[in-house]
Amino acid sequence: MAGRVKGMRIRVGRAAPWGVAAGLVLGVGVGLGVVSSSAAAVMPPRWVLHGGYSPAIGPSSFVGGVDNRYFPLHPGTTFHYRGYSAATRQTDDMAVTRQTKRILGVRCVVVRDTVSEHGVEVERTFDWYAQDKHGNVWYMGEESLERKNGRLVRADDSWQAGVDGARPGVIMRGTPRPGEVYRQEYYPPGGALDQARVLAAKPSVTVPAGTYQRPLTTVEWSPVEPQLERKYYAPGIGEIEEQVIQGGHERFRLVAVTH
Repeated sequence: MAGRVKGMRIRVGRAAPWGVAAGLVLGVGVGLGVVSSSAAAVMPPRWVLHGGYSPAIGPSSFVGGVDNRYFPLHPGTTFHYRGYSAATRQTDDMAVTRQTKRILGVRCVVVRDTVSEHGVEVERTFDWYAQDKHGNVWYMGEESLERKNGRLVRADDSWQAGVDGARPGVIMRGTPRPGEVYRQEYYPPGGALDQARVLAAKPSVTVPAGTYQRPLTTVEWSPVEPQLERKYYAPGIGEIEEQVIQGGHERFRLVAVTH
């Protein structure tokens, strides 16, 4: 599955099934501000895409950087998030590096995403993004590491477009329109199958970093770990909040942006 700013990450704190974690979550829910979810199975929404998927990727159709208004990735910028996964408080720091990686002939921006619990790094992911001439930001893959037995090891959901049948998806449309549905990633062997749908804009959203007017709103779905997750993106900033609304307990909000 995808990482936090793209699809829905399988974080260490969220790995336990609902049946196991329910008592713990409900016991601490008030203190963490957790929104209760039903224990019933989450059914696929009516808007999910089915059938084949084979996007055409031509290097000449891409530009050198990523400046999409809802998903800008300027090297040297770090987005700091704070929240919880199940009953565990976590921080998430997403750093846009100055590194690049060439995938399918396309020059991609490398983003380092680090999830920590109580100051200890539990997950580190290197995500690869590229923007085409129409402003669409493509997600070209990820190298995901998770902590096991005291050290970070490669996660099974790591993937790269063009390898073992993996295909890139779109993280953010150049001109997102309400009702539009798109695949964010496609790697059936590793379980990367996230999709997203654009919703109507919300008047405003307030997070620790500030109040943002008319943020873009999306909802995401993955058949691998069935749940729905809502995300908000502020113009000129990027993602400011995400929350699992069905099928789990997770919420992260933007605390600060540093350069």
